[in-house]
Amino acid sequence: MKTSLERRFSKQLLAWFDRHGRKHLPWQRKPTPYRVWISEVMLQQTQVVTAIPFFERFVDRFPNVRALAAAPLDEVLHLWTGLGYYARARNLHAAAQVIVSKHRGAFPKDLATVESLPGIGRSTAGAILALAGNQRHPILDGNVKRVLARVFGIEGDPGSAPVVAALWEKAEACTPTGRIAGYTQAIMDLGATVCLRARPACEACPMIADCVARRTGRIDSLPGRKRTRVRPSRQTTLLIVEAVRDGDPSILMHRRPARGVWGGLWAPPEFGDEAQALAWCRRELGVARRVDTPLRPVDHAFTHFDLRLIPLHVTCRAGRSQPGDADRIWYPLRTPPRVGLPQPIRRLLTELGAIRGISG
Repeated sequence: MKTSLERRFSKQLLAWFDRHGRKHLPWQRKPTPYRVWISEVMLQQTQVVTAIPFFERFVDRFPNVRALAAAPLDEVLHLWTGLGYYARARNLHAAAQVIVSKHRGAFPKDLATVESLPGIGRSTAGAILALAGNQRHPILDGNVKRVLARVFGIEGDPGSAPVVAALWEKAEACTPTGRIAGYTQAIMDLGATVCLRARPACEACPMIADCVARRTGRIDSLPGRKRTRVRPSRQTTLLIVEAVRDGDPSILMHRRPARGVWGGLWAPPEFGDEAQALAWCRRELGVARRVDTPLRPVDHAFTHFDLRLIPLHVTCRAGRSQPGDADRIWYPLRTPPRVGLPQPIRRLLTELGAIRGISG
C-alpha cells in the first residue's frame, strides 16, 4: 500500500513538469521506440546538450532500425566518435541486427524482450517503453536514484545491492498508473535540472516540503557515496607510422579488438615501450626514420583508470609499407575515411594534420 508521500510524489512532480519540464528535445518530437532507444543509449554517461547534435546526425543517417542494422559497424562508430563509451554504439548495432533478424524490424513491445537486447538493462528498457508506448514501467537511472534517495532519505552506497533494491521498490511505488510518459520524463528532468549532484536548486523543487534530505540537512550526503578505489594509471607507447601515399600523408592504423578499451575502433598500434615499437616497425615495415619534433603525450581518463600514450613518430617509404591484413589501414590525413576513432586519437591526428599544413 502506498504511503501518503508516495501518492503525493507523482502528482506534485507532474504538476511541476507541466510548467517546467523539457518538452522540445529532438527525440520528443517524434517519440518512436527507435528514436527513444537511440536517445536513451546516448544519454547514458552523456549530458543532453552534448547528445543532441550526435542524435540528430545519427538518426539522419540511420532513420530506422533496418538502416542501422544494415550499416557497416565502422560507419556507426564513426558517427559515435566524440561521445565515448563506444560499447554503446557496438551494442546499438548488434541490437538492431537482432531486431531485424528475430522481430522483422519491429521494436519489441514487452519489457523482457527489450531487456534481452544487447546493451539494454532494466531501466533503459523501462524508459523506452514508457516514453514511446506509455507503458507503466519504473526507471532507475543515476538522476532518478539521486531524486529518490534524497526525497525518501534512502541511505547507503547507491551501487550496493540492498540500496538498489530499496530504490527500485520506491521507484515502483511512485510510478503512477496514468501519464506514464510524462512522469518518466519528469523524474529524469527533475534530477537533470533541479536535483543536481552539487548545488541542487532546492527552492525550485516541487518536493521541497517533503524532501527528507532537505528537512534533515543531508543534501550533501544523500545519496550515499560509492566506495572509493585508488585509480590505477597506465602508460604505453603509441607508434605513429607516417608514409606519403598518392601525395597524401597517411598514418598506419590498426583495428582494436572488439572487447576491451576502444573496442572495434581504429588507432595506431600500441606497445609496452619504445624498443618494442621500433622492433615491430623494422620487422613489419622495414627501415623507418624517427621524426625529430616529438608529438605531445596523450592523456585520457577512462572510468576505472588513467591512460598516458607516448607518441613515437616515425616515417617510412610507401613502397615498403603495405598493410598485411584487413585489420590494418592507411589513414590519409587529407581525405580521411569514415571509420570510428577514439576521441584522443582524432585530436592527435588533427594536430599531426596541422603540422603537415592540413586544416581540420
